[in-house]
Amino acid sequence: MWSSRNSNLFYGCSDASKKFRKAQDITHPNRYLSIVTSGGLNQQRTGITDAVVAARILNATLVVPKLDKSSYWKDSSVFSDIFDVDWFIKYLANDVSVVKELPLRKGQIWLPYRMRVPRKCSDRCYIHRVLPVLKKKHAVQIMKFDYRLANSLDTDLQKLRCRVNYHAVKFTDPILRMGEKLVHRMRMKSKHFIALHLRFEPDMLAFSGCYYGGGDKEREELGKIRKKWKTLPESHPDKARRHGRCPMTPEEVGLMLRSLGYGEDVHIYVASGETYGGNETLTPLKTLFPNFYTKDTLASKDELAPFSAFSSRMAALDFIVCDESDVFVANNHGNMAKILAGRRRYFGHKPTIRPNGRKLFRVFLNKNHMSHKEFVYRINKYQKGFMGEPKEVSPTWGVFHENPYSCICEKVDNSTQGEISNSTSRVETFTRVTTTDYDPDTPDDPEVDVLLSD
Repeated sequence: MWSSRNSNLFYGCSDASKKFRKAQDITHPNRYLSIVTSGGLNQQRTGITDAVVAARILNATLVVPKLDKSSYWKDSSVFSDIFDVDWFIKYLANDVSVVKELPLRKGQIWLPYRMRVPRKCSDRCYIHRVLPVLKKKHAVQIMKFDYRLANSLDTDLQKLRCRVNYHAVKFTDPILRMGEKLVHRMRMKSKHFIALHLRFEPDMLAFSGCYYGGGDKEREELGKIRKKWKTLPESHPDKARRHGRCPMTPEEVGLMLRSLGYGEDVHIYVASGETYGGNETLTPLKTLFPNFYTKDTLASKDELAPFSAFSSRMAALDFIVCDESDVFVANNHGNMAKILAGRRRYFGHKPTIRPNGRKLFRVFLNKNHMSHKEFVYRINKYQKGFMGEPKEVSPTWGVFHENPYSCICEKVDNSTQGEISNSTSRVETFTRVTTTDYDPDTPDDPEVDVLLSD
């Protein structure tokens, strides 16, 4: 329950190959790339990671990314408020040249040329679309930089993605210290704990277009919130539920975990904002798992005061606890769930439970028409392939940030030499997720991505 089967046979491997040239050998002078991220903390993290790779493709110097201050989250933080900027620059020195600001131009502030690129733009796309502009203007700023780099790239570029995401992007010391305090306090209460990204806030439910049985009051409240996203189509609650796109209720999450063998004595840390329905909605989960904690119950208001006015810094604290947990449960398929799933694969395949929404929907729908034994059997059956085990998804599944297959290597027997790639393995083949079980696609609507980011 607390470790992944055969996880000791795999490890994260992101070192550059011998043919990957040093940044100082390939970076062109007077060629600068700047980007502006979009969305919340984890969507910004994907943008930062991909920006480094884009700069490498263009043989350009990267200007430290600018964070989104105007979207839904309205967080005024700059890069250095959340991430250790000096570590970021130093760690990447051999891969990409990074500067904190554009240099002055003729003694004046240099305003870069602003442009956009298509979503999932390949390396050839950057060469054909951005490089000619960069050669002419010398400084380019790409706006709304979220998922603007292709999922599939050359292996060395994928490994660079991993070096950025899992090593170069590090939280500032104040955030790390507070996050470590929260983890320590959970460990003081129990040897093992589960972290649950509940994501049952009003905005998430409104966005999903799902219905949870609250009648006209729920439809009116969530419908009013949903109007904030003008590009969202008409909602189809039954269809969304059938396709596994609705967050499970807190009670459903609790029943799933109990069915998987986690007893009422298990300690749970819940990463969540305001839960729709308040304590009434949370009561069934708290009844199933009385040892229920959040950052607000583990820390005092004074301790959280330096972070509480900034959504990204508060999200960073939750990120740390979820990352350090023995088991992580993601109740939606947003950017935090993707980033953490990939990170936990890279650092030892720590158990990461993603509810199989397509199948569990029908189990909960018919719960009252089956025995408890049958209910538990079906939960366990349908969760195979959704527990964070090695090899449970194919290399082509999902986005790279969630499934960093190029950066997962398998240990070999002492009698052999070298590494076994992640695409071939002596480990048994586990039940694998397919697109008919779970929808791995990234939405094409940037406003959707903003909401899914945390």
